[in-house]
Parts: sequence; C-alpha cells; structure tokens
Amino acid sequence: MTLKNDQQYINQDEIYLFNIGEAQQAYATFGCHRVGETGMHRFLLWAPNARAVSVVGDFNAWDASKNTMERLDTGVFAAFVPGLTDGDCYKYQIEGYDGRTVLKADPFAFHAEVRPRTASKVWKLSGYAWHDEAFLLRRSEQNILSNPMAIYEMHIGSWRKREEYRFANLCDVADELSDYLVEMGFTHVEIMPVTEYPLDDSWGYQVTGFYAVTSRYGTPQDFMYFVDIMHAKGIGVIMDWVPAHFPRDEHGLARFDGTCLYEHENPLQSNHPQWGTLIFNYGRPEVVSFLISSAMFFFDVYHIDGIRVDAVTSMLYLDYARNEGEYVPNEDGGNIDHSAVAFLRKLNSVILTRHPGAVTIAEESTSYPMITQPPYEGGLGFMFKWNMGFMHDTLEYMSMDPYFRRDHHNKMTFSMFYAFSENFILPYSHDEVVHGKKSLLEKMYGSYEEKFTSLRVLLGFMYAHPGKKLLFMGSEFGQFIEWDYRKQLDWFLLEYESHGKMRHYVKALNAFYKGNPAFYQIEDDWSGFAWLNVDNANQSSLSFLRRGRENGRPCVCAFNFTPVPVEGFVIGLPSPGKLQEVFTSDDVIFGGASQCRTEAIMTVSQEFAGHPFRAVIDLPPLTALYFDFDEEEKEKKD
Repeated sequence: MTLKNDQQYINQDEIYLFNIGEAQQAYATFGCHRVGETGMHRFLLWAPNARAVSVVGDFNAWDASKNTMERLDTGVFAAFVPGLTDGDCYKYQIEGYDGRTVLKADPFAFHAEVRPRTASKVWKLSGYAWHDEAFLLRRSEQNILSNPMAIYEMHIGSWRKREEYRFANLCDVADELSDYLVEMGFTHVEIMPVTEYPLDDSWGYQVTGFYAVTSRYGTPQDFMYFVDIMHAKGIGVIMDWVPAHFPRDEHGLARFDGTCLYEHENPLQSNHPQWGTLIFNYGRPEVVSFLISSAMFFFDVYHIDGIRVDAVTSMLYLDYARNEGEYVPNEDGGNIDHSAVAFLRKLNSVILTRHPGAVTIAEESTSYPMITQPPYEGGLGFMFKWNMGFMHDTLEYMSMDPYFRRDHHNKMTFSMFYAFSENFILPYSHDEVVHGKKSLLEKMYGSYEEKFTSLRVLLGFMYAHPGKKLLFMGSEFGQFIEWDYRKQLDWFLLEYESHGKMRHYVKALNAFYKGNPAFYQIEDDWSGFAWLNVDNANQSSLSFLRRGRENGRPCVCAFNFTPVPVEGFVIGLPSPGKLQEVFTSDDVIFGGASQCRTEAIMTVSQEFAGHPFRAVIDLPPLTALYFDFDEEEKEKKD
C-alpha cells in the first residue's frame, strides 16, 4: 500500500490534534491497529527527527528491510503489515537524528512481553463483554464529595500469592479481592501502577508502556475483567498513574528518535535528581496529547473510576530536589513550571468533563494553593488531594512516648487549620510502610498490646476527622513487618486473636463510617465540624462534633491518647440533649477491655469552650469514643 497516494486509512484530523496538543484519544490512531477490510495492521509512530524507521518483529525475522515505514508530512511514520495475529512481538528500528540505530517499544502498544523481555505485542482490545452499565450510570449521578469513600490501597503482585515465584493474575485476584473488599466495607480499591514497567523494584512507578497493562499480571482483557468484577460488587477502581517522569531504558521513551522528544533537551530540566529518571516536557503539545490520551485510555477502554496522579509536587516545582543554580527558572524568574500547571488543568478538565463521576487525586505535599479548585477559578482541577500533613503529624504523634504527647498536642489539632482549604483524602499509604519506616502497627509506641490499642484509637480518629479515608493493604489486620513487594502479606497473622480482632475493628469502622452521614456529607466547611474540647493537652485528649446535611443526628467524637483513663472529661455542646455511646475502640470484640455504655449522658446548661452547654464523660485509656447526640430537647424548647 503506497501511503503517498492513499491515506484513507490514516486519520489526519487526529494527527493534527495530536500535533497541537488537543488529542484525547490518540491511542485510536497511533500504534498498531488492524484495518479490517485490508486484512493488514497499520503502524503509526511519531518520530519527527528520525532518519528512517522500520517495523521489525517475529513476522519478518526482525529484518529492518522488510517493513520500512513512510514519513508523512506531520512528523509521523506509517506502515501497513499483512499477516499479523495477536501476540506477535514487534519493535520499531529507528535510525535516529544522532546517527544511532536503536530498537524501541511502541509508545502506544496495548500489550508487551513479560520482563525482562521488552518487545511490544500486536493485540486487539475488542471482544470483552462488559456488565457494568448500571454501575457507571450510578457513578455519573453521584456526588462523591458528599458520599463515603473508604479506599483500600494495594499492590496487585503482593496482596496474595498462589505460588511464590509466579506473578499474580488479575482474574484470580479480582474474584478473591472483590469479595474481601465487600466483606470489609471498603468503597474503592486503589491499585499501584499496572502500566508496563521494566524494573520490579520501582513498584510500577517507572513506566515504559503508558497504554499497556503490565503483562506480569495478564492480558488487557484480564484487567477488563478485574474492573468489571469490582464494579459488579459495587467497588470503584482507582489507578495510580505516573506522568511525572519516565525511565532511561533504551527501549523506552528516552531520546526516542535520536533527540529529546518526550523530555527536555537541557539536562537541568530533563534529569530528575531524586529518581535518576527523565522529566516530561509539558510544554510540547505532542507530549500533552500523549499523556492526556493515556489517562483517557484507561477511562475509555478499561472503565476505571479514577486516577491518583503520582508525584505532582515534582511536576509543579522546577527546583524540586535541586539546589540553587541547578534548575532553569520560569519566564518570570520563579520556580513553578507553568507548562506543568497548564497540563494538569487540561488533564482534569478533560477527564471530569468526559467521564462524570470520575475521580482525580493529587499526591502533592506542599502548600501549593487550589489543588482541588476548578481551573476556571485558578485551580488545578483535581477532585482530591492527599493530606500528607495529617498523615505525618498523626504518625509522629502516635510513635512518641505518651508522656511527651502533652507537648505536641498540636500534631492532632493543626490539621483543622487547613482541613477545608482542599478536598482531602487522609492517606496511610504504602509510602509510610517501607524503607525502614516500619509498618503502621509497628510505628505505634508501647508494648505488643499497646500497639494494637494505639492503632485502634488512631484509626478511630482518622475515620472521624474530615476527609476521605485510605488504608494500605495489611494495615487492616496489623501487618507487623514492612511491606515487601516480593512477598505476599502475612495472612497467617489472622490466626492470632489480636490481628483478627484488628481486622474486625476496621470492618466495623467502615460500616459505622458509611452508615453515618455526619462523617462524610460536609467536609468542605465548618458547618460539619465543631471543636468541643480542643485544649486539653495535659491529658492528651480532645473532642469534636461531626454533623451531616440530612436530618440524622450529629456524632460527638472523643479521644484519649494516653494509656491512663481520663475521668470527668468536659466537652462543650451547641445545644441541650443527651449523648448515647454507640461505638468504642475499647470494645472487647476489638481486643479492648470494655463495652459501649448503655446509660445516656445528659447535657448541663453551663458554658464550656464557647458552647452554651456541657457534658461530662469518662475516657478509657487509648480509646476513641463515638456518641449519638440527640438534640430533640432543643427542638421541644424551640
């Protein structure tokens, strides 16, 4: 087929959109696609500075002279190859602008060889019968900001292994995991990257295949099944997605056509000093098209419900992990990458417009403003931001000797100074249980028994605090050792009473959280939260009220972060009524030493902490208490 004379099978409009940074479905044009009526597969590659390109693979004995590609007028090379079937391996042999000849994987490939091999595979995505239409309709009609969100973060390869030296398969994981998530009461699963990557040690965060589900875990259709099964059980699927950088592997994007095509030319802009990777050039329109189409691909084709954008901080700041003089300032002399800002705004606008009800989440650790404000208001447009400050403060507090906590009371209260500045997720994530940081349980101060008690009160505090919830796998049953991607979780720990009761506690927390609108309906202003006793630093105790938009009763939450009881703990209340204890982390069924008290606690008309009424409660050691607050008496007086 001579392309110069017949280009009816090449979408010139999509190529134009790709070149100007406006393509949203470039995956439908670029890469390898079967052209039905011709019986051939079309290969389309963006490599504007290459001197020559050929498609090589199993089908032509990797002979570059057999299937040379023609250069079009738009920096794109094209070829049609007959006789291909799914699973055939291929690469592009590129004679680069720098004179080197290299073999590159297809940036738009849908499937690849299992590492350490690196070839792309011919693969069609059609043929899977989806069953999630009702789920997607419900998602589009739901406002996730005012609904419960309890996220289970996990790594597919190490959650549970059937065989020690075999990768987990997505289909096998889907069936078991979906049942487990339903049993535990989680609403979403967040999976660490499943886009193709060469280095196991990177956990998937150094991506070479931005359109390929890693072959470690199966085929593209296996991932479709995974998402479909999750949706059948009512579980949303969030995927970690990494547009911040890419590795230097020769078969990947680095110096793709003999020039810095996807990265910057200047090493001060392209080199990532922390990870040794390369940074995308967000100012290049084709790179914007490539990345946005990648994100859209997983929403369009795999029906995912959200993405968590990894390492947003490193994208925003030109001087990230650099010393003075080691970066190129922006046109204003500042350290903000304006191109990255524009890219993130466009990314969020496209996703949330095209897929109503979808979720975009930023992993961002600085005070960069308006991460979750819409772009038309000057924000980046994310739905949520990870609250890294909350995570660091609370974990530091719970790791210290309770005797000294009185001097660090602000660690548990400071988060409310900024809690409504963004839409937050409270993350106890994988990043906090690796590299010598200890597991979540092992971080807790004290004896074996006190660690479980402390983790219960910490999680009770987190679930009551404004913000959506995220727990990394294993934390729900008290994994003792750090996470190791090479090994499955220590499920045998569930044979021990303390670990089994910890899992029961997290299950009960999820149920209480989802069943009480006061805990999730208002998380963007003070109408859903009020301090009742915030200054009791000497006893390391505090209390607050959560309120929802519906007619349901408010919930009074009280916490004792010391291993001694606090008797006569006074809380202020905005109205008269009675308190009924409905949940305690100290319940014997969770491994504690008490049960919910049946007697109600009446308010007294006496001012405390700026409130006209007060009540007095007793707090067991290291305990979270939730009370139903019946304000009916106020209604009668009114």
